[in-house]
Amino acid sequence: MAVRVGRQAEAAAPAHRRPAADAAGPGTSVDDTTWSADPYSRALRTGRGPLFLRRADGWLLLLELERWCADADEADLEVLRRCEGAVLDVGCGPGRLVAALNARGWPVLGIDVSEAAVARTVALGGQALRRSVFESVPGGGRWGTALLVDGNIGIGGDPHALLTRMAELLAPGGLLIAETVGDPDLDERVRVHVTDARGSAGTPFPWARLGTPALLRHADRAGWRAVDQWAAGGRCFVALRSRSTNSTAEPPNSAAVSSSQRAAKPSGDRPVARA
Repeated sequence: MAVRVGRQAEAAAPAHRRPAADAAGPGTSVDDTTWSADPYSRALRTGRGPLFLRRADGWLLLLELERWCADADEADLEVLRRCEGAVLDVGCGPGRLVAALNARGWPVLGIDVSEAAVARTVALGGQALRRSVFESVPGGGRWGTALLVDGNIGIGGDPHALLTRMAELLAPGGLLIAETVGDPDLDERVRVHVTDARGSAGTPFPWARLGTPALLRHADRAGWRAVDQWAAGGRCFVALRSRSTNSTAEPPNSAAVSSSQRAAKPSGDRPVARA
């Protein structure tokens, strides 16, 4: 059954808290307000960085904010050409992929826990909902394609849990396209926070960064099979399909759009010198 993506606003979902295995340790949780507060939301409103992820040891990862806020580039378009059916962009950020698909008449919904990200997506004419991927998502179990680009395989700091959840959201045989980092040996679960050049810092949260071999290992354990992998524009991607059928489909919601998933979107693997 097709997923209908509606055009009416839905009230913002409450902030979602979920245990963060591995990265944060037992009993800790992810606070989605991390991505709704400055400096991330301020940077999204202006469309300008620099913005970084910072580990406790001072290591910095430059976030490609200007690229996220620009139009979809050739590497993005290669991803979009592979999409099938209705598309769910998980951690849609400022909405370039949602906008590009929408302009082509493709049914697409972005979800993000950042109110600023959702607002920017809607301003581009896309449809987006302030929602964590681990909450109830409209059309759950019926999406044809789901996207985890710009590093969003790191959401929650637990790749296995995220991959399991993605299988629940997709229709049986649905397609998951995930972006990985260029370092093939990387399989990292850490706590980070968002910071800007002025030193303003958000709340620490768990994150994961995976090279393609690591993602394939996690995917195999979570019941996925790899159907393709490619590189474009200096970025790496993997396409996966679930080996199992989905019996947890949620009814589509025709009133599932904007209002205000977590999604600063750490992408690539371009570390900046320790501060």
